[in-house]
Amino acid sequence: MTGLSAKNNLDLFVAGDYDVVVIGAGHAGCEAALAAARLGVSTLLVTLSMDSVAMAPCNPSIGGPAKGVIVREIDALGGAMAKIADKTQIQIRLLNTSKGAAVQALRAQIDKKGYQQAMLAYLQAQPNLDIKQGEATDILTEDGAVSGVRLRTGAIYTCRRLVITSGTYLKGSVIMGSCAYPSGPAGYPPASYLSESLAELGIELGRFKTGTPARVDKNSLDFSKMSEQKGDDTGLHFSFEEPPEERPNISCWLTYTNEDTHRQILDNMDRCPLYSGLIKGVGPRYCPSIEDKLRRFPNNPHHQLFLEPEGLDTNEYYVQGMSTSLPEDVQYAFMRTIPGLENVKIIRPAYAIEYDFVYPTQLKRTFELKTVPGLYTAGQINGTSGYEEAAGQGLYAGANAALSLLGREPLLLERSESYLGVLIDDLVTKGVTEPYRMFTSLAEYRLLLRNDNADQRLLPKAHRLGLADDKAMQRLQDKLAAVEVEKAFLQGATIHADTAGLAELLAERKSTPFNGGIRAWELLRRPGIEYADICGLLDREPQPAEIAEQLDIEAKYSGYIAKQQAQVQKMKQLEGKRLPEDADYLHIEGLSLESRQKLAEVRPDNLGQASRITGVSPADIAVLLIWLRQKQEQPPQE
Repeated sequence: MTGLSAKNNLDLFVAGDYDVVVIGAGHAGCEAALAAARLGVSTLLVTLSMDSVAMAPCNPSIGGPAKGVIVREIDALGGAMAKIADKTQIQIRLLNTSKGAAVQALRAQIDKKGYQQAMLAYLQAQPNLDIKQGEATDILTEDGAVSGVRLRTGAIYTCRRLVITSGTYLKGSVIMGSCAYPSGPAGYPPASYLSESLAELGIELGRFKTGTPARVDKNSLDFSKMSEQKGDDTGLHFSFEEPPEERPNISCWLTYTNEDTHRQILDNMDRCPLYSGLIKGVGPRYCPSIEDKLRRFPNNPHHQLFLEPEGLDTNEYYVQGMSTSLPEDVQYAFMRTIPGLENVKIIRPAYAIEYDFVYPTQLKRTFELKTVPGLYTAGQINGTSGYEEAAGQGLYAGANAALSLLGREPLLLERSESYLGVLIDDLVTKGVTEPYRMFTSLAEYRLLLRNDNADQRLLPKAHRLGLADDKAMQRLQDKLAAVEVEKAFLQGATIHADTAGLAELLAERKSTPFNGGIRAWELLRRPGIEYADICGLLDREPQPAEIAEQLDIEAKYSGYIAKQQAQVQKMKQLEGKRLPEDADYLHIEGLSLESRQKLAEVRPDNLGQASRITGVSPADIAVLLIWLRQKQEQPPQE
């Protein structure tokens, strides 16, 4: 057994044997452990602290544009995030309701402590799953493959598959002004040694940076100077299961920075570690700190801030939009220039955190390391950001670790069937130069990847693999059957021009009047006309909201959906042309030098994936297509 380093003189002992061990119990680790255990293999989840299980160290919310769809995809794949978010949300809204179905998504404020407690209870109730506190320091191998993990105490847990979901803890360093010290997020200890073990296995590591805003005391805020942001009270929820019991609806509050705020920040820019050189890791371009915003957008007179409650039993409010690494005295100075925060008291100051990550082009599509059989990574260690992206990766890696061990087909997600498929493909194909965040704009088939249909897209696959149960599958089948029955009725029902209320409805929705009659389905296809309107005209009891939503979308978007499905089929022709695992790209004539190097690094599974590698041109794909055809026509070597 190799991989042990002399970090202390403690005696080594085998404390347990498991099929799968998961290191790290953040959002990725929880879903990874649950997925593996749900597939019937013995699983151990190792966490630095039992108090940090499922911790949300940054914003107190789940979901958002694209991210909310990922949460529903996790639910369709049998995961826990949606269920726990529903159980602990204190406000929820459907975003982008004025736009099309392709960009709508749920976002919920959660009770952060409540979320942790509910997830821990969920983990502890899962058969085949144990949870232990400890710091993993060494990855153990035999003949180059994973064989176990050693903790700092000397305890060894042997395993056949290992999933690392270490978040921002790997050699974590918290930075605030000129102050920098080893730490994980929220004051928890960092993982100090695991990076060395990864490097010893030949795995290339990088360094990223992220940050989190201050938490402030509710009693020091003047909400009368802010704008109230209420949630939805119609019972919205993430999970496709039955909606949870009624939850509270706690408001958020909107305020803005101003000229005085900006002056305080700019006058202290010399104390900012982003510009002094103390911070060396690359941060997320899409989520800049307030000091970075002022440098990048100097002409903006103000920037919006949201005050978000951290939970029902705490006075802490999260200052969304005010990430910073400036010293604490400067944080007080600029925050007290903001309307409603003139007398603010900071409970937890903002900070930046640097951490190690694994370059994800070293991963197979299953998230197994190409060079270390049995080792998987998921979450922020793969160079991503966000709770939702992490949880989805965790489920994916945990499921594939277990399925590999069981000798079964892997869970593979395509770009055309899920946002998670887009994320996975982007990571292993293109890699990262900054923390990766999912946006709707990254999905070329986003009209197919909607908030409403994640169960239709993914649940059948999850059920076949054993990740989702029969009850979930039956619920989906009942839903689809109800949609078809109601659609058939609407296609057969006629609405006459003299129907009571029709003229007023058409005038209100600016829709053209008609003579004679029209099929209800055809009327529903008109812009502005909704299923509820049709039911009112026909004096018909409407179907439940999720059925109504499917009918509205299918009627309005069927033509556009068909066009995207045709694009998917065209791409599948390239996806179906598999590339040999042992292809010698460096010696294929006609490929550009950059293409040869990128193809040799990524080693794509097929031509479709090869076409998405940065630096591989359409001309290179044409060369590969000819090379592949010639190779297939060659007689086999005797």
